Amino acid sequence: MNLILLDPNDLTDDGHACITDPRRLAHLHDVHRAVPGDLLTVGVQGGAMGKAMLKELTTERAYFQLENLDEPPPPPLPVHLVLALPRPRMLARTLEHVTALGVKEITLLHTKRVEKSYWQSPELRPDKIHQHLVLGLEQARDTQLPSVTLSKGFRPFLEQQLPGLLGARRGLVAHPGMPNACPRDISEPTLLLVGPEGGFIAWEVEQLMLAGCEGMHLGPRILRVETAVTALLSRLF
Repeated sequence: MNLILLDPNDLTDDGHACITDPRRLAHLHDVHRAVPGDLLTVGVQGGAMGKAMLKELTTERAYFQLENLDEPPPPPLPVHLVLALPRPRMLARTLEHVTALGVKEITLLHTKRVEKSYWQSPELRPDKIHQHLVLGLEQARDTQLPSVTLSKGFRPFLEQQLPGLLGARRGLVAHPGMPNACPRDISEPTLLLVGPEGGFIAWEVEQLMLAGCEGMHLGPRILRVETAVTALLSRLF
């Protein structure tokens, strides 16, 4: 936790903040080894960052006096990530990684090779998704939560959502065997589509190309989704 991320509900009216949840308290005790008087980096979810003095720390609460919260969060990446829904354990790690890298718009998509049972996973509960996003923000010292949309049908996504997403963005489909390599250091708004383990099926790739997307590859190696997404974002931006 490189940032104590404060929920707006943690704030008081007199320039203080109080946190009571066990996870953050345990981190303050066991990792930061914080004691009253320490000046810690904090940020308000959806707002600015700065310093806060720890005034009290018990097993039940941490009480902070907020200092100057005037530091903006790091800039977001200009990308909307469309990710074929991974296995639940991989989803958790991937959400944390892409949030830490600065992705602010995420669509989780059903494709032919996505197991239907994945959509029943507890990891897709709003509170679980929120938890993984927060962990990514805390890692990267960021305060701006990504939005996450669930799209449970490929054809409805193709017909109803994709045209709007491509309206002001360059569409890039990451898929093994594409003729063009992944571009580097782009700055334009981008829609990045990444398939599941095993990739998109041929029909899905064809439909995405017909819709106006460009195909690209990361080289001859076949990577796990969480590795491929990190590599793609690092190379693209």
